[in-house]
Amino acid sequence: MDHRPEARAKNDTFCIPYYLEVAMRFARALTLATLTAFSASCQSKQEAQPAAPAPAAAPAPAPASDKIVIGHVGSMTGSEATFGTSTDNAIKLAIEEQNKKGGVKGKQLVLKTLDDGGKPEEAAVAATRLVTQDKVAVLLGEVASSRSLAMAPIADSNQVPMITPTSTNPRVTKDGPKTRPYVFRACFIDPFQGTVMAKFATEKKITKVAVFRDVGNDYSVGLADFFTKTFQELGGKIVVDESYKAGDQDFKSQLTSIKNKKPQGIYVPGYYTDVALIARQARELGIKVPLMGGDGWDSSKLYEIAKGALDGSYFSNHYTDEDPSPVVQDFVKRYKAAYGAVPDALAVLGYDAALVAFDAMERAKDLTGPSIRDAIEQTKGFQGVSGVITLDADHNPVKPAVVLGIEKNKPHYAATISP
Repeated sequence: MDHRPEARAKNDTFCIPYYLEVAMRFARALTLATLTAFSASCQSKQEAQPAAPAPAAAPAPAPASDKIVIGHVGSMTGSEATFGTSTDNAIKLAIEEQNKKGGVKGKQLVLKTLDDGGKPEEAAVAATRLVTQDKVAVLLGEVASSRSLAMAPIADSNQVPMITPTSTNPRVTKDGPKTRPYVFRACFIDPFQGTVMAKFATEKKITKVAVFRDVGNDYSVGLADFFTKTFQELGGKIVVDESYKAGDQDFKSQLTSIKNKKPQGIYVPGYYTDVALIARQARELGIKVPLMGGDGWDSSKLYEIAKGALDGSYFSNHYTDEDPSPVVQDFVKRYKAAYGAVPDALAVLGYDAALVAFDAMERAKDLTGPSIRDAIEQTKGFQGVSGVITLDADHNPVKPAVVLGIEKNKPHYAATISP
């Protein structure tokens, strides 16, 4: 750069217009940026304004909060699939009828059913999903004690009331010495059911009995124990106690052992598929004495598989469609109209369990788990199809039982045994 005075003057004269031009360009750019930002801000505010009201349209479907979800866990597949089907059909019928009456507290009921395939571990998974994801107000199920025992802790820990239609093992509603706060049942329990058949056998002059139990099933083991205890107290003798596991196909070894003890009857407190196969193999071995059992026999499949092998046998149950009671006959008529079949005890007690839940929800101060639980616990004198239901301190109803005899491959009323 030239540092002479005249050179500096020349350079200064040259720079003044240049700097002025730069300043003017900067000002124009700043102004343009400001206008652009302002325009964008205005545009954003215009877009944020609410749209004009749309023309009136048809009412939208009611939100989930306007419906009450009822959860059902059942054996819809597997070797006891008729249990799940019967129960589910009856619960659907109960919900349909209740919704026609206006639902519960003005809300419509919706059923969510999950299949456990007859497996306790799947019952636990299904119950967890229903209470944590589907947010059910009440759990209905399971019908089998082993599966209900897997579900019960989930109901308690999540404070969701659970009503089992036909799980008869006492431990379902009892956790050791304590009553489970959120678990209830609509059926009598095994101590009573075992007593029913022990008394009936004694009245039939049967004094020597063989026991054949499913060692992997809480229901079968408990019922066998209670029958044995009462039968022996009444003076009877257990000549042999054999075992099998659900799903076995060959029972001839145990049945041969039983035959050699010459019992007057065989107590088989299992489920219908196994019982029917046991009966057929017993007759093939020349065993002619009656088999006796519990409500796990109750299925149309029992007679289909047994093919007459159970004629002359007996089992305890919760109801009979031969009961002339108007309450029973009216339900039988409605169920047959809906499903084309005579309801079994699983259907009757599934229906009763649902009605107990609906009645309690109507009486509850709100639809939270604790409020519904309190209302269920206060159930007294409720008229169900299976009888009048009053829950005791252990959440069990006090009800009579019936004994059904099988003749010509069909069940018929034989006796009523009161508590």
